Amino acid sequence: MGSLPFTLLAFIAALAILISIHEFGHFWVARKLGVKVLRFSIGFGKPLWSRKGKVDDTEYVVAAIPLGGYVKMLDEREEPVAEEELHRAFNRQSLKVRSAIVVAGPLFNFIFAILTYWLIFVIGDTGLKPIVGEIIPDSPAAEAGLMPGDQIAEVGTRKTATWENTVYAFLAGAIETDSIKIAVRDQEGFNRNAQLNLSTVDTENTKIKLLDQLGIKPFSPVLPAVIGQVLAGEPAAQAGFEAGDRILQAKQQAISSWSDWVDIIRDNPERSLAVDYERNGQVFSTTLIPAMVESGDKKIGRIGAAAEIPEGFLDQYQARERYGPLDALKLSVEKTWDFSVLTLKVLGKILIGEASVNNLSGPITIAQTAGKSASIGYMYFLKFLAIVSISLGVLNLLPIPVLDGGHLFFFLLEAIKGSALSESFIEQGQRIGFALLIALMGVAFYVDLNRFFN
Repeated sequence: MGSLPFTLLAFIAALAILISIHEFGHFWVARKLGVKVLRFSIGFGKPLWSRKGKVDDTEYVVAAIPLGGYVKMLDEREEPVAEEELHRAFNRQSLKVRSAIVVAGPLFNFIFAILTYWLIFVIGDTGLKPIVGEIIPDSPAAEAGLMPGDQIAEVGTRKTATWENTVYAFLAGAIETDSIKIAVRDQEGFNRNAQLNLSTVDTENTKIKLLDQLGIKPFSPVLPAVIGQVLAGEPAAQAGFEAGDRILQAKQQAISSWSDWVDIIRDNPERSLAVDYERNGQVFSTTLIPAMVESGDKKIGRIGAAAEIPEGFLDQYQARERYGPLDALKLSVEKTWDFSVLTLKVLGKILIGEASVNNLSGPITIAQTAGKSASIGYMYFLKFLAIVSISLGVLNLLPIPVLDGGHLFFFLLEAIKGSALSESFIEQGQRIGFALLIALMGVAFYVDLNRFFN
């Protein structure tokens, strides 16, 4: 993961992009439908930058608190409106026009996600094939007859070209049903179907990984214990290691793979290790003392060396998803819809107590994920933006006053009543909605802090 400044920069960039898209939806549709926009603001509080536009003197603002934004439209309920401008006031518009303006924000979030996924599918996304490495005895995967070497091709109706697709499909299945059909291809290339029991999956327990609950350990390619890079000043460099050295033995244990080497290093912080290695056909010995670093609540060893990855080593284990423009569009719409439904189902289960509030993410988790995804690569950052954009779209459509969904709910009541709702009723609803929103943010922030310190 990147440094704190990098994480904050990625977080602010993500917020700025997603808030701009959401508010631009309101802004663009309002303009198109003849409503006058007074201000377009990214952020709240004191303006850091502002300028007047050429159309309607709209004020464009970047404010100090980057946790939201707003579009201020001409409205008699907020300030007096000149008679010649009354036809451009938001409150004077028909229900259809007002509804279109309100729904445009979340709609643009969904459109952004669709376009982002479309771009990812057109460029091509690479991931590890979902090949089973080990099956835990007496687990749901063992009962389903899964075997080491099997490649998971489909989960339910979802195709699973990569582990990322597979884990998502298992998660969606666990929320939707107690049992799901999977299609696998064995090492000989034969296809078969199996029924996987999902009833034992605990979606509330976020500390146990989903694949562990199912009893599946992904296949991990065996990487030779050859050093590819040594960082200057780190323990590996101090012990005399160079790129190309093959580790033979450490702590009187034979080293057959890079993972064996990593395990020994991690388990022996600040302990002296006798190491035998091969360089240019000759065997040498040295003493290595791994540095100690903290990883969560554990103290592990680190030497500042990376593995040598032979050219083409991962090709046979990787899948590349790449589609033509039309197929990519279809898949991106399906993925956006799929994730929107999943988000709604999770929120629904949280409300009725069938899922833990630990599934919520607040600003700390979002910031950490933004920094981590950005540090890995632009493709992961794009995926992060798409997922958060969908979440924003779904959350904003909830029928909570002060959110877009709350305004749409008021419009529905107005349509049923046949006349405008009273100002006192709207104000009371907004107070309740604001309290609910603050409570939700408080819970998410508490979960964040609890997750961060634990």
